[in-house]
Amino acid sequence: MRTWVLDNVSDLHAFRQQLRTEINTRSDVPAEEVLGTVAHDLVLVASELATNGIRHGRPPTTVELLQDGPEFLLTVADHDLGSVPRVAGERPPGDGGFGLQIARRLAREVGWYRTDSVKVIWAELGP
Repeated sequence: MRTWVLDNVSDLHAFRQQLRTEINTRSDVPAEEVLGTVAHDLVLVASELATNGIRHGRPPTTVELLQDGPEFLLTVADHDLGSVPRVAGERPPGDGGFGLQIARRLAREVGWYRTDSVKVIWAELGP
């Protein structure tokens, strides 16, 4: 569907807005149904994973959204090959570190892999 290249945290607001618009204008499912089921979760997961890529990876962070009918595949790539995505341990609310946990709770599946140049975290979402 679309690819975004994010360099820093200040890019996230525009990214979220563009992602919402993209979901609503391109979805095969009526917009009100998508908004009620998948869109909110997709924007939240994308935002969390993109934030992790920007804060913990090496820029640029590339976010790609793919669609097959009502199913969405979100990929977030950064250039830090030396780190491994991990679920944060116990932390007080408000201290952050829950992005991967949120993705795991809202997406059907979440995984990651490395290529020769990027580390990619992916999430599959759908109704």
